[in-house]
Amino acid sequence: MKKKIGITAAVILGILAVCYIGFAVFFQSHFCFGTTIDGIEAGGCSIAKVEQLIEEEIGGYELTLVEREDQTETITASQIGAAPVFHGEIEELLADQNAFAWPVILFGKSALELEKTVAFDDTKFSGTIEALSCMQEENQRKPVDASCSGYSAADGYTLVPADYGTTIDETALENAVAEAVEGLEDTLDLEKSGCYVDPAVGDDDKDLLAVIDELNQYVASAVTYDFGDQKEVVDAVTQGHKDGVLEQKPTLVNLQCDIDHPTQCMADMLHIIHHFGGVENLKGKKIAMTWAYSPSYGKPLSVPQGVIGLMSRFGMDVVLAHPEGYEVMPEVEEVAKANAAKTGGSFTKTNSMAEAFKDADIVYPKSWAPFAAMEKRTNLYAEGDADGIKALEKELLAQNADHKDWCCTEELMKTTKDGKALYLHCLPADINDVSCKDGEVEASVFDRYRTPLYKEASYKPYIIAAMIFLAKVKNPQATLKALEERGIARWFQK
Repeated sequence: MKKKIGITAAVILGILAVCYIGFAVFFQSHFCFGTTIDGIEAGGCSIAKVEQLIEEEIGGYELTLVEREDQTETITASQIGAAPVFHGEIEELLADQNAFAWPVILFGKSALELEKTVAFDDTKFSGTIEALSCMQEENQRKPVDASCSGYSAADGYTLVPADYGTTIDETALENAVAEAVEGLEDTLDLEKSGCYVDPAVGDDDKDLLAVIDELNQYVASAVTYDFGDQKEVVDAVTQGHKDGVLEQKPTLVNLQCDIDHPTQCMADMLHIIHHFGGVENLKGKKIAMTWAYSPSYGKPLSVPQGVIGLMSRFGMDVVLAHPEGYEVMPEVEEVAKANAAKTGGSFTKTNSMAEAFKDADIVYPKSWAPFAAMEKRTNLYAEGDADGIKALEKELLAQNADHKDWCCTEELMKTTKDGKALYLHCLPADINDVSCKDGEVEASVFDRYRTPLYKEASYKPYIIAAMIFLAKVKNPQATLKALEERGIARWFQK
């Protein structure tokens, strides 16, 4: 009996051993039961079978594009020729499997992960991207920058939101889709992935918001003019005009700004007109608006810019001369070019003071600071950077010192038209050995033109009066004629 039991046991053990060894051999080339690879049931599957299952999974892959304005599109694996690329990773997973431990694995779960590489056909990929609805011209709306609204009595100045549009950045889209496909992502949000061309000025633009805030501060503020014992508030004047108490608001006259000095330049022009005997005699006259050395810092650009902008309107040959690095605002230069083209004059630039003076009918040597430096200074003041301002001042003074030879000398004046060019200056001038050691003009030149310069300066009050008159009178010609015909003296002298 015992012998029979022993034989039976031996047979059973033999069968189990054969089964064990058989399955161990099987699992040398197949994944153990209960194994998943990236969620795919791989138990009992060979490497080839696993590759087939992965290919089938990727073959059914779809990528959903989430677009602006609630639009969606789908890209399928077949459209772009997507397919997995195997580099021996499945073989490595199988090699790491302990085939002889299959009984233990059998009663457990083994979840494996595979770093799949997905490739696609470049031609199909590009064609699919180009065929997307979001890529069609009719579906792309260009972005529009955020801006400041016009003034509203109710709301002041407000932000006009940007229109972000639907224009696609094709390169960004291609890169984002390729990355999503390679990672087998289900969805791709084009907004979050930076696939759109956004406006240069968005709704959160700090500079724009600062401008709007500053404008609202201006319109909200009450400005008070103090005339001795009397005070007038701008708000009250505005309201008085609105209520009909005042016929019109007080005239605003620009006495000088960063761009222009209209009262000075018109006074200069009136002086030129008188000197040459009328407006009709100005066409073809050469005026040299030149930089000149000054030992001081940061003289404004408004006079040279105003001169080239105004004189070019009279058919004159306007020459702007300055050392390299002392450029004026390019927008003003464009105005001068346009004016010259309309009136038959010319506008040219040179880095030679001698070239500008040669055969000139009028010379206007005056110092100014470079536009780029003035921009920098404005920003430094806005930031409250006192040290930066001091450093800039030192830098500009050193820059000026390299050009002490830019001076209106007797020698240069001899090269002008008949050696008798009209010398202009807005005053005060930096005069050599008078107001400074080295400056804009030699003392002898200035002294020779001292009386004409005072006459030039004397025109400015009349220019201001004329500007006020033109602003207040609807028909200035008729009004002046009526005043003349009335013949009443308006100058009283005891």
